[in-house]
Order: sequence, then C-alpha cells, then structure tokens
Amino acid sequence: MDRTGQHPRPFKQHVDQRFSQGCTSARRLFEEIAERGYPGKEQIVRKYVHRLRLAFPHQNPPRRKPSIRDATGWITRHPDRLDADDAQRLKEILARVPALAATARHVRAFAELMSDRRGRQLKEWIAKVHADQVPALSTFANGLLQDLDAVVAGLSLSYSSGAVEGHNNKIKMPCGSETDRTLNPAPACPWGPRPIRKE
Repeated sequence: MDRTGQHPRPFKQHVDQRFSQGCTSARRLFEEIAERGYPGKEQIVRKYVHRLRLAFPHQNPPRRKPSIRDATGWITRHPDRLDADDAQRLKEILARVPALAATARHVRAFAELMSDRRGRQLKEWIAKVHADQVPALSTFANGLLQDLDAVVAGLSLSYSSGAVEGHNNKIKMPCGSETDRTLNPAPACPWGPRPIRKE
C-alpha cells in the first residue's frame, strides 16, 4: 500500500476486492487484513481507502449481506469500537428482528455487569432474560443459576484465584508421577522430601 515494501501485495488485493464488494469502511478493512498478518498502521489503510474513494467517486457497489458472524461480532463488541457503518447496519438488523434486539440488549447489559463488577445484580439480569423468553440466553442463564453464589462472587470481587492456580501447577509439574520420573527423571521438588513423622 506504500512504497516501503513493508506491505505485501496480497493485502492490497484483499482491500481492493472487499472495496469492490461494498466494504468501504477503512477500520473494517484494517481489522480484516490485520487478522491476516498485516504489520502496518491503520492510518496507512485509511489513506489508501481514501484514494480508492477519490478514484471511484460514483461507484456504489452492492453491500455484502452481513453474516451471522458479522452480527455476532457487532453485538458483542463495545459500541464505542463500532465504526459508523457497522453501527448503522446493526441498527437496521435489530430493527427488523425484535428477538435479536432483545438478545443484544441483554448481552450488553451482562457485559456492563462484568466490567463494572455489579455481580449482585446478576439475579435481576437472569430474571429479565427469562421474562423476555430469549432462547439464545435462557440456557446460559439457567447454567448460571446452578452455581449462582460463585458466579456472583466472580463478577463482584476484584481478585481471582486463577493466577495462584497457575503457579501451583508450575510447582506441581516437576514432581510428576512415579511413572513420569521413571521415564523422564525430573528435578526434586523445591521443598525437598517430606519428613517422616516418628510416633
């Protein structure tokens, strides 16, 4: 896309093809080629897309119909991270499918519970999901009820035992089993052999 040779031709071809298919969002195109290994900055893509728009001012290519993956990504992504085109397309989809609009509303409400650590409101969120009879979330909500106290704690507390468990596993690994030590002798456990208690 520039003259430095840092950006291989396949990325340019992808952008050209997607632009001709109707995807004219620079941010969306940048995200697509970044997933494919594009090492450059978004600003370079924006400048290239701008040149395409100048080169084809009257071009109005048909818009590709959004896939299920597209809609799911738009719903689960933070609204502030959606560009204007994606936000508008999601708005159009939700206006046509009320059930999906309800699902999107509950998904974002749950995301806010997690980010704001408002675990005590989880039971209220589950009740609203059941009241709206949202099939896509009912099974998930029922699963939360099976261990509600633990989930509420996980959504409320600012710490987790995950890191501790990871360190414990690292400590336990060198010890291994008797079979492991026979096939591949490992170093002694860092705390040494367990002393034998005399009666």
